[in-house]
Amino acid sequence: MKILIIGSGGREHALTWKIAQSSRVQQIFVAPGNGGTSSLATNIPIPASDICGLLEFAKEKHIDLTVVGPDDSLAAGIADAFEAKGLRIFGPTQEAARLESSKAFAKDFMKRHGIPAAESWEFDDSMEAHAWCRKASYPLVVKADGLALGKGVIIAQNPLEAAMAIHQCMDLAAFGAAGKKIIIEEFLEGPECSIHAIIDGSGYLVFPDARDHKRAYDGDQGPNTGGMGTISPSGTIDEALWQRVHNEILKPFVVGLRADNIIFRGMLFPGLMLTKDGPKVLEFNCRFGDPETQVLLRRLDSDLVDLLEAAVEDRVVRQTPQWSSKSACCVVMTSGGYPGSYKTGHVISGLDEAASNPDVVIFHAGTKKQSEDQILTNGGRVLGVTALGDSLQSAQKSAYEAVARISFEGCQFRKDIGALRGSP
Repeated sequence: MKILIIGSGGREHALTWKIAQSSRVQQIFVAPGNGGTSSLATNIPIPASDICGLLEFAKEKHIDLTVVGPDDSLAAGIADAFEAKGLRIFGPTQEAARLESSKAFAKDFMKRHGIPAAESWEFDDSMEAHAWCRKASYPLVVKADGLALGKGVIIAQNPLEAAMAIHQCMDLAAFGAAGKKIIIEEFLEGPECSIHAIIDGSGYLVFPDARDHKRAYDGDQGPNTGGMGTISPSGTIDEALWQRVHNEILKPFVVGLRADNIIFRGMLFPGLMLTKDGPKVLEFNCRFGDPETQVLLRRLDSDLVDLLEAAVEDRVVRQTPQWSSKSACCVVMTSGGYPGSYKTGHVISGLDEAASNPDVVIFHAGTKKQSEDQILTNGGRVLGVTALGDSLQSAQKSAYEAVARISFEGCQFRKDIGALRGSP
């Protein structure tokens, strides 16, 4: 098979790493890829946003299966374009991707189909939003309606912070068009957990749980980011909670898709809050998570290509993948200043030494290959240092030992990935 992977982050490097292990795959292309994917596949200088260019490339190279990483490509309708030309692609249609690209659309879907979520209010006029927040109870959560790279969520502790968040989203357009409309939600309390499930016309196949660490600084402090690290399993969900996730979220989601005639062949990745009243959906994502993919694929013992192909052919419920019982920990190393402004082009040293431990795999995100022996920083999130261990503690130890061997100017990372665990 010939596989095309779309994207340039750590998620795409992890997908490339796992797909390259398949005996069924002869050639992998990544568009545009990064400094890590170039060692496993052929990087193609086509932006993930160039749907026409990607489509022409896939036809020219007779690609057997395309796997989409970024949310904005899905929101732009890449799956619809490929399927219209008879090309197989793993990723939901543009309409289905609205469950991620519009929080208002997702909220309406959840209300219609009885999926538990925070109570919410929708605003497309900043003056109305300001007036409502002056009378509200706190804390509240202010969210940009559209895609904002995981950063369009602001927790407001009081009316002043809410006013600043509304001004940032709607008046200053800090998140571009994504913030023209906002959602204000009640603040939920409890440990967070990430679930992944492949969805197709036959039903769903759930992956193990994981936990992301969204805040920039230790102790879950600072601004939201795209993700500073992950662990799997999360340590926060037991068998009884799993049953509630199936019965209250995943099954109603699939039933809702059918009722609304929405075509979805791809990955559903809901972020959950495990409240005292049970699991509630914080948001829907319609693609592999980043950096959740890094820890999940380290634990997947089966062929990923078999699962992706089964979804495209509406037979995912017949798959029985094997998962490692080991724990995985991913520590994200970022450029100084992330998630704000940062500089790129710094030389990364110590990668080979860090990867000498067989339990460690270093997934590249914001990197580019300058020469055979030189990798430069090329983004905010630079590396995802990911380790397996017989326990979470051993996985953490291996990951942080590897992190200590890597350096680049301005490097920053959280020192407590996996340390803050709670129970509902």
